[in-house]
Amino acid sequence: MRKRLLSVGLFLSALLPVLATAQSAFDGTWKIDADKAQLPKEPDVYLLQAGMYSCKTCVPSYEIKADGQDQKVGGNPYFDTLRVKVVDDRTIEMTQKKAGKINGTSKWSVSPDGDTLAVVFSDSSATNADPVNGKGESTRVAKGPAGSHALSGSWRSSKIENISENALLVTYKLEGDTFSMRNPTGQSYSAKLDGTDAPYKGDPGTTTVSVKQIGRNTIEESDKRDGKVIGVSRITVAPDGKSMTIIFSDKLRGTTSEFPAVKQ
Repeated sequence: MRKRLLSVGLFLSALLPVLATAQSAFDGTWKIDADKAQLPKEPDVYLLQAGMYSCKTCVPSYEIKADGQDQKVGGNPYFDTLRVKVVDDRTIEMTQKKAGKINGTSKWSVSPDGDTLAVVFSDSSATNADPVNGKGESTRVAKGPAGSHALSGSWRSSKIENISENALLVTYKLEGDTFSMRNPTGQSYSAKLDGTDAPYKGDPGTTTVSVKQIGRNTIEESDKRDGKVIGVSRITVAPDGKSMTIIFSDKLRGTTSEFPAVKQ
């Protein structure tokens, strides 16, 4: 018996260094599969009429002149002016700036039948590296008022594609009681699992973050702006450790999205 206990003790002594350095299920770089994303069911609402453009569902909402000139937009951490240029009766172009510098452009085109809205964009408002580029598509839910531009009405997001890789990659690490995140666009944080606030770096719209572990393979991340929760992500690793699901709840707009990811 004594020899057996000694053998067990020696085995555990040899195993402890391995356990201490073992990776958690979260550790590594993950790539989001945009093709399989489940986008918000709640529609976006736009109105372009009589030379004015408004985004009813933006937070904060705004209304500006659509005259191709820079117009001030208050309360948005990502841009302070927006330019809306009407190209034709189905197409507009937008240019956003922060402190006089262009950090986003987009072209919006409504299909001839009026049922599909396609957007091509380039955005560097929340990146410290290369801009995020991509395409989006929405399906019409409701028409705008008579006489308004074809863009007017309610639109439900149906597809995102050709998204640049820098927006699809994220690296997580769980070490002891600290959970860390970093990505190619320059956002990062390192936060304790006890739910205390930690600095969120690289995003003008997010100031702090808190995290807590919900079960063995799930982390809940709460993003905050000036102390107010603006978004919650529930990050769950599958039992096989090869895939991950990120469910994001946008607390400002009251919408939910789901993004599958694969370990790289």
